[in-house]
Amino acid sequence: MAENKNLFEYTEDSIRSLDWKEHIRLRPGMYIGKLGDGSAPDDGIYVLIKEVIDNCIDEYTMGYGKQVEISIEGKTVTVRDYGRGIPLGKVVDVVSKINTGAKYDSKAFQKSVGLNGVGTKAVNALSQYFKVTAFREGKEKTAEFEKGELVKEHKEAKTTEQNGTLVQFIPDETVFRNFHYIHEYLDNQLWNYCYLNAGLAIYFNGKKYVSKNGLLDLLQRKTNEEELRYPIIHLKGDDIEVALSHNNDYGEDIFSFVNGQYTTQGGTHQQAFREAYVKVIRDFFKKDYDASDIRTSIVAAISVRVQEPVFESQTKTKLGSQNVYEGGPSMKNFVTDFLAKELDNFLHRTPAIAEALKKRIEQSERERKELAGIKKLANERAKKANLHNKKLRDCRVHLNDDPPAKNREEFVALQNNSTIFITEGDSASGSITKSRNVDSQAVFSLRGKPLNAFGLTKKVVYENEEFNLLQHALNIEEGLEGLRYNNIVIATDADVDGMHIRLLMMTFFLQFFPDLVKKGHVYILETPLFRVRNKHETIYCYDESEKETAVKKLGGKPEITRFKGLGEISPEEFGRFIGEDMRVQPVILEQGDHIQQLLEYYMGKNTMERQEFIINNLRFELDLAETA
Repeated sequence: MAENKNLFEYTEDSIRSLDWKEHIRLRPGMYIGKLGDGSAPDDGIYVLIKEVIDNCIDEYTMGYGKQVEISIEGKTVTVRDYGRGIPLGKVVDVVSKINTGAKYDSKAFQKSVGLNGVGTKAVNALSQYFKVTAFREGKEKTAEFEKGELVKEHKEAKTTEQNGTLVQFIPDETVFRNFHYIHEYLDNQLWNYCYLNAGLAIYFNGKKYVSKNGLLDLLQRKTNEEELRYPIIHLKGDDIEVALSHNNDYGEDIFSFVNGQYTTQGGTHQQAFREAYVKVIRDFFKKDYDASDIRTSIVAAISVRVQEPVFESQTKTKLGSQNVYEGGPSMKNFVTDFLAKELDNFLHRTPAIAEALKKRIEQSERERKELAGIKKLANERAKKANLHNKKLRDCRVHLNDDPPAKNREEFVALQNNSTIFITEGDSASGSITKSRNVDSQAVFSLRGKPLNAFGLTKKVVYENEEFNLLQHALNIEEGLEGLRYNNIVIATDADVDGMHIRLLMMTFFLQFFPDLVKKGHVYILETPLFRVRNKHETIYCYDESEKETAVKKLGGKPEITRFKGLGEISPEEFGRFIGEDMRVQPVILEQGDHIQQLLEYYMGKNTMERQEFIINNLRFELDLAETA
């Protein structure tokens, strides 16, 4: 074999050691998940805030400090707790030396959120400015950093401040490009902290968050009492708390927490709850109900506290397999034993609730059996259609015969960023298909306007070919566990027809697959309305104000093009709008929003309330036009 002199030489010079901040900045995804611009609830900027607040929560859990104050001004985040305060001699080390912290001492932090000593170090390394101040026993110590580099270490000084810690940081805009904070995501995040730590008071930009009844408050806020089939069951024990009920929505809606951490991807504790709940219900009613009938339409929350939790990633969104504490029961046995005693006792004490629960299960059983024949035919049609139709242009991350990644880490990153664009019309789908990233972006083409799904049963999902094919493309027939795309982006024209299609698609998801919206998977694609250019520069503008700014910047009389539809944007241009700088608006259900009420208002019969809303907003639009 001939020697190839162009091969990479592997010598001592090839070996390189990175210090802690270089490694975090080089591989931020390992520490905070995806970067993002703030459009998704699990984007890195929210993880940075969470990492700082987690330390405040750990102090509260240990019995120190009942209040946390948070403010965001522009892009500057400030967090102040009233715990014990970092020991002054270790202030710099705690935020800048990896694997350094008190959480390795199980006596100091019995059941903390994190044990790997990375949290605030990642925040420090990924911030263009980071400052920490510890207040302790009449003295304070401050250190300031830039991108993880210590730039100023203040001397200890006297203070009249209460004990605690203050952290202030500005995320690095070279890492988090064009980022912005969405209030609803922060709102959910802070409420969850309060639900899991009854009595803790959090103040965010002057608004107070506090919960007295824990998970009971959570479910009351997440549901509409009128739509629940029976009052919320609330059970508490040592290191475990459960709340549950049933409504009329499809699917399962389960919120799970470990040591105050919202585990968005579940884990052993959530799976243990799902299995244990089925077992207890079967034993109580002495009937072998199908597991799906028992869990359909359930809305529940479970919180556990364990020693030294093992998560599957640094972002702590999924709990790994483990015992509750060293030498203690497995998570499955712990949850099963609790429900077998407490839930069983509750149902015996409250026969009216037990009867209502039984009726809900039997209703799900009837609906499932009615759908069985239709589902079989629909699945066969979907398999045949997938062989011939071009409605779905898939991405390579789902094609096993043509893997797009060279290593596991890259492959997981592609899966986490996998996106499907739902669009209408040949020209629009053609432009997206030609300009997309074929590794991680897929396209599903609608044929005209989809059916208004409001008030219809799930039978229509199988009888309507378009809905059936979309369901199979997403792989959500049996729940979100098999969801093939993390991001579902509705891409339609910014005209009346396009807006109507958006509304019809959101109605479909909210009616039959509400968890897709609740879990933050559904977005609306923003594309530019104007192109402003001269011979030297081209600027794409998403609204009138951006257009005016661009005209002033370019001067003279630049060429202005108004895009009326997605099909008018060339594939070459489209590639810029669905790449790294893609702008999307998340579809968010705000606290207190209830799905059936929303759908009734927007998609039901033409109510007087909706007529008044349209008339009032039309008047507002006319007033704007007259003053322009």
